[in-house]
Amino acid sequence: MKITSIDTCLLSVPTPKPMALQYPGHKLVLAQLATDEGLRGLGYSLVFNGGGAEAVLAYLDTRLKPALIGEDPLFVERLWEKMFRVDMGIKKQGVAAYALSALDIGLWDIAGKAANQPLYKLWGAVSDRVAAYGSGGWAKYSIDDLVGEAQKYAALGCKYYKMKIHHPDPAVNASRVAAVKKALGSGICMMVDVNQGRDVIGNQRQARLLEEFDLLWYEEPVLADDYDGYAEVARSIRIPIAGGENHYTRWEFKQLFDRKAVQYAMPDVCRANGFSETLRIGKLAAAHGVALTPHLIHEIAIHVVGALANGFLVEFMDWAPPDLFTELPECKDGFIRIPHKPGHGMALHPKAIEKYRTR
Repeated sequence: MKITSIDTCLLSVPTPKPMALQYPGHKLVLAQLATDEGLRGLGYSLVFNGGGAEAVLAYLDTRLKPALIGEDPLFVERLWEKMFRVDMGIKKQGVAAYALSALDIGLWDIAGKAANQPLYKLWGAVSDRVAAYGSGGWAKYSIDDLVGEAQKYAALGCKYYKMKIHHPDPAVNASRVAAVKKALGSGICMMVDVNQGRDVIGNQRQARLLEEFDLLWYEEPVLADDYDGYAEVARSIRIPIAGGENHYTRWEFKQLFDRKAVQYAMPDVCRANGFSETLRIGKLAAAHGVALTPHLIHEIAIHVVGALANGFLVEFMDWAPPDLFTELPECKDGFIRIPHKPGHGMALHPKAIEKYRTR
């Protein structure tokens, strides 16, 4: 089997309220891989809020796509190494990692279809359903917006809800968490996300005000590059740390694991160089006693969590319009059942490109 063509484009997709209060839209970089045997693979990278998506598409088209044309798509590991080593002066982080991720996801989609297996079974399978947590709670939400969103996810059976704590005043953040916790009651566990917004001392002060809520985790406390800062926060607060959405390789995660800086690892399959590297990160996490809870992209991240024994949760952020994909895996009773379709199981709605394409 040979890859004969890779069709790419950029989709700009609006978000619903209340998310639109913070982020009016996201962009997806698409790569549709065709083969001489008729099998096709769909790859994509979600660029949250859209920033840099054009650069991702340009790097994919000009540097990575030529490396795959004419190759056998079933040699996924070899092709991942080939793409990773294109342009050794460009680290496979940020823009380059988003681009590689889209193609790696497409390759694995073909591999699953060739084997007539969903990816989680191709990789070993530990479970055919995955627990999900509701996610959102942006800074621009009112208290009513926060509570309404949290209750929406609770109505779907989610036992966990994550919200942002972005206000410069730690007491304001604590009051917003308290309001949501009161509305949800004791049956729902909460997490908070700093989004790299504080220094070590700021996190220590903030965390002290949140201890009473028995939070599951405290996410991305400092800049992603500040490994020592991560470790210092982990040592000095009484809430477990989650992080990794802005770490792109197993070597970056090793820095976190060696410092005992996180208890929950959160690679994003559209940032962390695709399924291939996310699986490696998940297995490395297991060796350090760290749970795997991938960032976003729940519709395909479920395959990774369903394949690994240390897989814990997927992040369920319900934003995609109904005419983007033909079908999205449903959340029911707090779990998402992994589709039995070969590959990753996702397909674009027939009119999605026509409606949302901008490049």
